[in-house]
Amino acid sequence: MGRRRILIWAIAALLYAAFVGWYTDFGGPLRDSEIATYLARFEALGFSEERRERIRRFMESDTGRQFLMVNVVDYADDPPDVPGAEPGESALQLMDRYMEHMYAELFARACHPTVVGNAVHTALDLVGVDTLDTAERWDMGALFRYRSRRTFLEIVTIPETLGRHEFKIAALDKTIAYPIETQLNLGDPRVLLGLLLLAAAALGDLLSTPDGRHRSHPSTHPAGD
Repeated sequence: MGRRRILIWAIAALLYAAFVGWYTDFGGPLRDSEIATYLARFEALGFSEERRERIRRFMESDTGRQFLMVNVVDYADDPPDVPGAEPGESALQLMDRYMEHMYAELFARACHPTVVGNAVHTALDLVGVDTLDTAERWDMGALFRYRSRRTFLEIVTIPETLGRHEFKIAALDKTIAYPIETQLNLGDPRVLLGLLLLAAAALGDLLSTPDGRHRSHPSTHPAGD
């Protein structure tokens, strides 16, 4: 294999390794010492004992894998005024104040939205919650990818994140958010990037070889010589 071909494949491999190294948490499940640290942070932040217990169970069941947070949102029609925001701001404006901080923290840690969309109809199927007056009405849904539960906890325990959370609370009439670990995720960027780099490296490899470059010229010898 020529030096140029080796370089092409080496660059592709290094780019992929660098991305996977950043995008994946190789730290494994949360350790007992980490769980204790985060519980202490939540207590200092004023979380109730019930909320801390719920979070403790979430931490103790950690698998070390990435997860998606499923968010179902119903915006407030007339949100209250919130300190730090202009009086009369809409629910979307308040949510934007919250997310402008969250996006920076998410993207810096390889976390990001994967699906975001507005509801186009009320709920078409309700089981077990059909007696709730507002169960069928939602405005939007979103999936957010988190590199790991460790990364999620890093983000939500940043003091500024908790301070901005008041904007989110004011913007909503109701919401449901719960985590899932994917059994099938064809849109994982590690898969997509791997395929793109493989295709790019294969094309570069092809073009770097004499047969792959369009250097051949029609023969000047008469046919049959």
